Amino acid sequence: MEVAVGSPKIHSADISGAVLAIVLVTAAYCVTVLLNNVVSTAGFVFFYTAVVVSTWYGGRTGGVLSVVLGCLTVEYFFIEPIHSFRVNPQFLPLFVEFVASAAIVGWFSSWRKKAETALQQARDELQFRVEERTAELRETNAQLVAEMAERERAEEAYYEAQADLARVTRMSAMGALAASISHEVNQPLAAVVTNADACMIWLSGDHPNLEEARAAVDSIAREGTRASEIVRRIRAVFSKSAPERTPLDVNAMLREVMALMEPQAARARVTVEMELAAELPLVPGDRVQLQQVLVNLITNGIEAMRDISGRPRRLVLRSEMREVEVLVAVEDQGVGIDPKNQRRLFDAFFTTKPQGMGMGLNISHSIVQAHGGRLWATANPGHGATFQFTLPAASDGAL
Repeated sequence: MEVAVGSPKIHSADISGAVLAIVLVTAAYCVTVLLNNVVSTAGFVFFYTAVVVSTWYGGRTGGVLSVVLGCLTVEYFFIEPIHSFRVNPQFLPLFVEFVASAAIVGWFSSWRKKAETALQQARDELQFRVEERTAELRETNAQLVAEMAERERAEEAYYEAQADLARVTRMSAMGALAASISHEVNQPLAAVVTNADACMIWLSGDHPNLEEARAAVDSIAREGTRASEIVRRIRAVFSKSAPERTPLDVNAMLREVMALMEPQAARARVTVEMELAAELPLVPGDRVQLQQVLVNLITNGIEAMRDISGRPRRLVLRSEMREVEVLVAVEDQGVGIDPKNQRRLFDAFFTTKPQGMGMGLNISHSIVQAHGGRLWATANPGHGATFQFTLPAASDGAL
């Protein structure tokens, strides 16, 4: 005979419930007989007890069997006619009452057992989930502690790296300052040497030309003073000091700088044109610093056309009014700007010149920004590039 999986366990439970029901109903009968109870519902209390206990511990099989056996026992031994399964109509209501009561007691006991079992299962499941969640929280807490320790180590490493970066930044700033001073004072020092050589020539002749020698000495003094001013103003740029602002005529400043740069332009065979707008407003600024910006841009334009052949070497200085700003542009016909270098033009130490230091445009950019303006470069449609910057015009109350 084939038996389904799990059926022996179920069959064993049913047998246990049936045996328990038989034993309990038999015990209820014996106790009732020994106590000589009268035939009434009070005498059936032990049968009710047997039904409850059988249902609670014997399951559905024990409960149903105890109800059936209890009803048969009461009807046979306690409902007249005695020792007969025939029911006297006079005692039929009493028998029906017992059967209904036994069924209700059995059903209630079964329902209560199921509720208790479900509640216990819910408690067990809740306990399991609490333990599982507690274990997860412990694991999460351990991970959090590990992450906090790792974060502390990372923060320590970050602070160390920040300190190292600060040291490197200070060293870079010192290097930039040294390179800037070297770059910017080279021109006035070269002029000093040139004028000194000229002075020696004027004085070493058979008839010394004192007037020319005096003029050369005056030029040496001016260039020396200019070099000193350049060093002082560069230090102000790197120390973020506010520039010494005075009302400046941009066109006059362009003419002054161009007068200084004419010999260099002539040696490079560069033609300089000036397109200056009339009646420009004054701009507040530091004359020496802004002159250095113009010198750097003009020098770069001249050097960009040094090796050009086959087309005119023309440098255009232009000024114009742009709303509330004065724009200054230096346009050359040189080699132009490589697009891949466009974003790096104003970075410190970046240069495309074999002998360049890469500080001129960086310093010029810093000076213009310190004056509240903007410096940028664009490639010309034909040849060369245009460097231009803006300076805010002075208001009437600022002059």
